[in-house]
Amino acid sequence: MSTDSSRVPRLRKPKLSPTYYWMVLPALALFLVFHTVPVVQGIYYSFTDSPGYGPSNFVGLRNYAALFSDPRVIHAYWFTFLIAIVATVVTNVIALAIAIGLNSRIKFKNGLRGIYFIPNVLAVLVVGYIFNYLFSNSLPALAAKLDIGWLENSLLGQAKTAWIAIVILAVWQSAAFNIILYLAGLQTVEPEVYEASALDGASAWRTFRSITFPLIAGFFTINMVLSLKGYLQIFDHIVALTGGGPGTDTESIALLIYKGGFQGGEYGYQSANSVIFFIVIVTLSMVQLNVLRRREVSES
Repeated sequence: MSTDSSRVPRLRKPKLSPTYYWMVLPALALFLVFHTVPVVQGIYYSFTDSPGYGPSNFVGLRNYAALFSDPRVIHAYWFTFLIAIVATVVTNVIALAIAIGLNSRIKFKNGLRGIYFIPNVLAVLVVGYIFNYLFSNSLPALAAKLDIGWLENSLLGQAKTAWIAIVILAVWQSAAFNIILYLAGLQTVEPEVYEASALDGASAWRTFRSITFPLIAGFFTINMVLSLKGYLQIFDHIVALTGGGPGTDTESIALLIYKGGFQGGEYGYQSANSVIFFIVIVTLSMVQLNVLRRREVSES
């Protein structure tokens, strides 16, 4: 039996209310003005020798070529990757352990959740200067009384120990956010699953490895990606603790771009560095996300 297609009523697309445009267009305009336009300008300046003021000349890819042979830039990338990788691993291990503890049947767990989240709402610079005093004065004084020789000198005085102090501050300040996400993930696991595991005689480690972790793998992926992205952009922690010193030994990419671009007359050069850094962060985040998602699928 054939049908006349001309008689079939066509569904009309619903018209958008003018309110929709009044809500979306201002936000879009703000996004373009304060995000897209500066990004495009930064890309343009990366092809110039602009010092950040006055006239500038177009230099093509000269800035980009110079970045790959600049020892200061190479060291800053190496140091940033070191901080980001170590801090990401330590943060997620600590946050997951604390979240599992808070999710168990312990007293005052609601109060502890609030206490653990306090570092996340504090200003990093303010907390950083407090940690600076602790590492430079309180800790050495305590070490002298306890006769701990290797701690009598400030951790911030040498490059081989300063990075450890930076990781400690970064993990202390950032772990709270990861704890909240892991707690949200743990609350999605049904209690009956743990009851069945206990009846089967599974140990705590086996329960975590075979039940808890696979069921919260999605939250683990989110935390790992956000942590690495955040730590790659580390800035305030280093400004408060070392300022990039001793010398330039603890200089991160973000701090190098700030110093060179806004204080060192290298605006065009550091704009090129910013473009490369942006590409690195996006690439690493995408690779990390794809790898961890494949792991989720393999465990499900």
